[in-house]
Amino acid sequence: MTMVKVQVSTDESVAGRYRLLEVVHQEEGRESWNGQDVESRRLVTLTRSRCPAHLREEAELRTAVRITRESEALGLVCPGRVAVVVDVVEDDAFLWTVTARPAGVPLSALLAHGPVDHVRTARIGLDLLDVLGAAHQEGFTHGDLSPGHVWVEEFGGLTVGGFGLMGATDSPRVTAPSYASPEQARGEGGGPATDLWALGAIMYEMVEGRAIRDRGSLEATFRAVERLPIRVPLNAGPLGPAIQGLLRRDPVERVPESVVREALTRILKAELDDSEPTGTLPLFEESGFDGPRPGRVRGRRPVSRPVLLGGALAVTVVCFAGLAMAGGLSDRGTSASGSAPSPSASDRPYSPAPTAGGTDPRATPSAPASRSSSPSRSASPSPSRTGRQDPPAGFFRFTAPQGFAIDLPKGWAPLRTERSADQSYRVLLGASGDPRTLTVTYSTQLAPDPVAVWNEVDTSLRGESIDYERVGDIRSVDYRGYKGADMEWLSTADGVRERTFGRGFLVDGRRGFSLRWTTPADDWGTAANRQALDTFLRTFTYTSG
Repeated sequence: MTMVKVQVSTDESVAGRYRLLEVVHQEEGRESWNGQDVESRRLVTLTRSRCPAHLREEAELRTAVRITRESEALGLVCPGRVAVVVDVVEDDAFLWTVTARPAGVPLSALLAHGPVDHVRTARIGLDLLDVLGAAHQEGFTHGDLSPGHVWVEEFGGLTVGGFGLMGATDSPRVTAPSYASPEQARGEGGGPATDLWALGAIMYEMVEGRAIRDRGSLEATFRAVERLPIRVPLNAGPLGPAIQGLLRRDPVERVPESVVREALTRILKAELDDSEPTGTLPLFEESGFDGPRPGRVRGRRPVSRPVLLGGALAVTVVCFAGLAMAGGLSDRGTSASGSAPSPSASDRPYSPAPTAGGTDPRATPSAPASRSSSPSRSASPSPSRTGRQDPPAGFFRFTAPQGFAIDLPKGWAPLRTERSADQSYRVLLGASGDPRTLTVTYSTQLAPDPVAVWNEVDTSLRGESIDYERVGDIRSVDYRGYKGADMEWLSTADGVRERTFGRGFLVDGRRGFSLRWTTPADDWGTAANRQALDTFLRTFTYTSG
């Protein structure tokens, strides 16, 4: 890896390789851009940070190697949750770090829309604490944490960047002073307790809608952080004690990670216990995988969801945002209640190849406990693997260790896998450089009516997604003898219009799968995408669940 001197403007590339596309975050001493690697054509995120003095004195190659190695090490500890640095470029008193484009949006973009309720704050705080705790166990301190380093996804999950920039725990902070601890404001550097202060400062801003301190300049904000008392948060609800415990001025007195985790877990468990059973749905949204994922969150919390309390996985309780792009809906399906947009002919739902009455997706011949009634047809046992047709040209048979199999485009693989304590899981499938993704979700806690489930998802997406527009009605479907429902919608993120078709189906009274196919809206109707969706729906089988 090389480090070169560069002068950058919006009309130039960084190091002659990375084209700057748009600013996505700005704060004191740091700015982040969406960009593109002109050599590989991959989308990247570039962050320009003021460089601590000790790094400016460090050998250039040594700085690059140390930053990349630290982020790579944490990427192995927290796969998919740490933005791994792939390149470092020196720019006078600043450093550019280059990562693959994280999923979602910077937390600062969410904060720009006003306060966040205490439940969603607790959920994001717990996810962030899991990453920080894993880093601390490996001997790493972030030391520079701020909302600009946290990328949040619409229905759960986040990615943390910026590891390795500080270099040493005793380095004075030179960016984002509003999130600096008092010891950092005094120029003393800090350790894990400094990260806990930053976590408290972030959660404080989420519930209150304003930073603890922001006096404009680095020095003025540092003085305020060090000397002035902090106002008691008024909108934190049950989060108040945890936030105030994290913001104790003496680092020795700050509440430890285990206590904070227990407090956040208790809040989320209480929310889950208070939720109606019809609000529990399986994991829905995609997450931080290689490449951008448009149409992510900006505001309030989504539909209630079960959470793997105290763990790294927050499992969305939104189901049936499943697969399907090419597709259409069964003519005999019933429409959901509620109004839908009136799309033009080009925006009508696309009908996939019919699957009603087709082969049972189970890979075993026993009948499921809950199937939609079909008196004119007996259940067809699934064929064995040897009896299945060969994948179409350009596809291969993928068998997941979670207990399902499906024909995928060649080159595709799991990009991220998440599992909850109740055995629900989500697997995001795709390939580097391919903007399309397929998400397979299995849930053990489903409502009995797939159409009603989609109605809740529709309501949530209207409040959470950018430029959300449902395409057509929500319709019930018979998916190879199983009770299911389809919904299709458009949304926008990172300036890209995206189209998603989801199919969810029950395999018994409470358990079920969802498949979701997402592509750029401009590519929605291509022959390749239609073939992909039809192949997914036709070849999906499961052996567990």
